[in-house]
Amino acid sequence: MSAVAVLRLPLAVDLSGFVKLLQRMQVPHRVSEEAGEQVLWVPASISEDVRSLYERFPAGDPEQQLDIPVQATMERPGFVEQLRHSPVTALILLLCLIVGGVTLLGDNLDTLRWLTFLEFRVVGEYIQFTPLDNSLAAGQWWRLVTPMLIHFGILHLAMNGMWYWELGRRIEIRQGSINLLGLTLLFSLVSNYAQYYFSGPTLFGGLSGVLYGLLGHCWIYQLLSPNPAYRLPRGVLVMMLVWLLLCMSGLISMIGFGEIANAAHIGGLLVGCFTGLLGGLFSRRKLAA
Repeated sequence: MSAVAVLRLPLAVDLSGFVKLLQRMQVPHRVSEEAGEQVLWVPASISEDVRSLYERFPAGDPEQQLDIPVQATMERPGFVEQLRHSPVTALILLLCLIVGGVTLLGDNLDTLRWLTFLEFRVVGEYIQFTPLDNSLAAGQWWRLVTPMLIHFGILHLAMNGMWYWELGRRIEIRQGSINLLGLTLLFSLVSNYAQYYFSGPTLFGGLSGVLYGLLGHCWIYQLLSPNPAYRLPRGVLVMMLVWLLLCMSGLISMIGFGEIANAAHIGGLLVGCFTGLLGGLFSRRKLAA
């Protein structure tokens, strides 16, 4: 894609804030020095959008909505560059891989029991669960969120990892690493407790409850405060909601996919819609101020 000079400014002008905004939005760009001026280069297809943004926010604003096609903001950077801008997304996926390795994807029960929502021990052919209150009284608060790191099988891990990479990066780019971490832990807590409340003492795990939370967050946030980072590919929302309905119908379990944590999915989706509502309203109000 050809680049054009969208801004030519004196060297005394501080362009760092605006450049940080472009980096945060992952807009392809470069700055050069020519004839005593600093020149900002961007792809020709988005030059007018970038010029308009600078006219309104020359100092930069991480919360500003930049109306640039999502393919320009989300696909151009290389993989290493994406990792640099998405440290929390990468960290969660790395933890899932590590836990998948040490638990042998759910087969190593001795290790698995330290990360499940309820502590358990194996007695013969049966599993005896410890009440949640006992674990919390013993200071094992991590159990409220660590089931999101557990996966049962390589396909389970691969699918959840792929979707977390796709949705997590969007939120981290738009709202920052701390917000993504907070949302991930909140969605994990709510979805895990919902699954425990409706299914009772059982073994469950995976990022899927968190994923539905991230989906609901992006969905509602985008409706209230549109932004390219949250503009999901066409059909993704429909596909995931249809998958949720199929799982709830019992069909997916019948054809051999095992038991599905439907309560975790629904709990995650509902709390994600709620956080998207709050975040979208706040963003819209800030931009209108």
